[in-house]
Amino acid sequence: MTYDLLDRIDSPDDLRRLDRRELPALADQLRAFVLESVSRTGGHLSSNLGTVELTLALHYVFDTPGDRIVWDVGHQTYPHKILTGRRAAMASLRQAGGISGFPRRSESQYDAFGTAHSSTSISAALGMAVAARNAGLARRHIAVIGDGAMSAGMAFEALNNAGVTPDIDLLVILNDNDMSISPPVGALNRYLARLMSGRFYAAARNVGKAVLSHVPPVLELARRLEEHAKGMVTPATMFEELGFNYVGPIDGHDLDSLIPTLQNLRKLDGPRFLHVVTRKGQGYKLAEADPVLYHGPGRFDPAIGIRQPATPPRKTFTQVFGEWLCDAAAADPRLVGITPAMREGSGLVEFEQRFPDRYFDVGIAEQHAVTFAAGLACEGQKPVVAIYSTFLQRAYDQLIHDVALQNLDVTFALDRAGLVGADGATHAGNYDIAFLRCIPNMVVAAPSDEAECRLLLTTCYRHPGPASVRYPRGAGRGAAPAAGLDTVPLGKGVLRRRAARPASAVAVLAFGTLAVPALKAAEALDATLADMRFVKPIDRDLILELARSHAALVTVEEGAVMGGAGSAVCEVLNEAGMTVPVLQLGLPDRFIDHGDQAALLAGLGLDAGGIERAIRARFADLWAAAPLSGTHS
Repeated sequence: MTYDLLDRIDSPDDLRRLDRRELPALADQLRAFVLESVSRTGGHLSSNLGTVELTLALHYVFDTPGDRIVWDVGHQTYPHKILTGRRAAMASLRQAGGISGFPRRSESQYDAFGTAHSSTSISAALGMAVAARNAGLARRHIAVIGDGAMSAGMAFEALNNAGVTPDIDLLVILNDNDMSISPPVGALNRYLARLMSGRFYAAARNVGKAVLSHVPPVLELARRLEEHAKGMVTPATMFEELGFNYVGPIDGHDLDSLIPTLQNLRKLDGPRFLHVVTRKGQGYKLAEADPVLYHGPGRFDPAIGIRQPATPPRKTFTQVFGEWLCDAAAADPRLVGITPAMREGSGLVEFEQRFPDRYFDVGIAEQHAVTFAAGLACEGQKPVVAIYSTFLQRAYDQLIHDVALQNLDVTFALDRAGLVGADGATHAGNYDIAFLRCIPNMVVAAPSDEAECRLLLTTCYRHPGPASVRYPRGAGRGAAPAAGLDTVPLGKGVLRRRAARPASAVAVLAFGTLAVPALKAAEALDATLADMRFVKPIDRDLILELARSHAALVTVEEGAVMGGAGSAVCEVLNEAGMTVPVLQLGLPDRFIDHGDQAALLAGLGLDAGGIERAIRARFADLWAAAPLSGTHS
């Protein structure tokens, strides 16, 4: 396809100079460019194909960047990026040094608010609207939120506040495409998902008016009943009772509907709510047919689509967890699986199919997920909460107050622990070790490979209290898990390598999957390597034994150094009154940008060569006579 119209758009100002009749052709070119770009770099696809017309209409009608658009989650903003001067930069999308896959304030003046987690847009846009009101600025504020994100309590907290906030210019657009990563769930979604109800209501109302027009008193009664009666078939009443002027649903791919509607809403004051219906994967038949598969694909050929590799890839940690969960559920009828809207991402598809009565997707509601699990545990059930590390941050109070304080038997399977590559800092699970290990009663396990992951999942599940197992995105070293439900001693590590001369060597204490590169470094240095397995309870005896028998200790973790596992080791030594040199290796005190996961770790010195170099540099006296040749790079 040629991009003659798109090539003329370097900013929304250029877009607004076009004749409105040119916009459908521009939409076709923009959609084709999104497909071409994502097929080359990987990234989010289905959601972006569905927001092409909505994005065009918003920038055409509103005076951006003066008017603020806040995109909820933000994985649907590729058309927005392309129209706001970043078309050429799409070739670097989600790559090291390239543009982010989400809105980022430091990236563009058109990115009014940084997003990547769901359900924040209305709160942020409301704050901006109040700030504009207080400053006396005539500025418009638009929050674009998806139907899946509307299931989160935070969205309704913001709506509740916005509806009674005077003199604000706020438009909330519900992008209703029935597209969250997992199928939207819950009573609220059922209410919003009656996509035909608007047409049905309008048709029924018109017929009723025609029939009753000859009986004025009855017509007046019908008019009075209409406002609340329509709530039976449309969501209007709910939002209007919250203080919003509700409009919709309208076709989100029909520019002739979108643009006049937005132009009319632009002229109104106060909180407004526009319900827009779009189609996931719009315009690309393969994505329309399977929007979940095309939600976040890697590189692919658009003419062929996504194809399974000829050689099956190594089993991921997520798959290991999914298989373990099914096996554990078959062995224990008390097991209940819970996910906050991440069925596919957390590996629960088979579990839902095999144990539908024990599977609960609670929607994008992490706080509810944790306290729901606490309630189940109170009554003798054994809940397992499958949640991304970065999403557990959203339920920290519930973790402490509702689970740990009551010492309830809830197991947390923390996927995406550590760096996550292309999704960047917003999704990186860098902080769970630090924020979990300080909570009383909490167990924190960090498996070094896939086989260890299954062992530690069973161990933590059988522990009669709150416990967590953190594991990274993707595959490990390829260690095949055993078929059974075996356990290991709680809070005990294991030696994987012992130095030939411990008294003049270092002992490396590895937490999690960095044990694999740490072992390579230990072999090059003739160092001892301990796979610690648990951050809490930590293996105090092993730490003290290694401290007594070695010249120095090194801790390695794919988590924040500040307050992390290395800090726990230092606390043990301090409590025992031991003064042993300790080198703590882990993630630094800064947010780490997107890029290839292995390259990011290497850049931080957390590959085998980097670990070896750091140890040699810190404890140079131990290798004063040893050359650096032959080391890992």
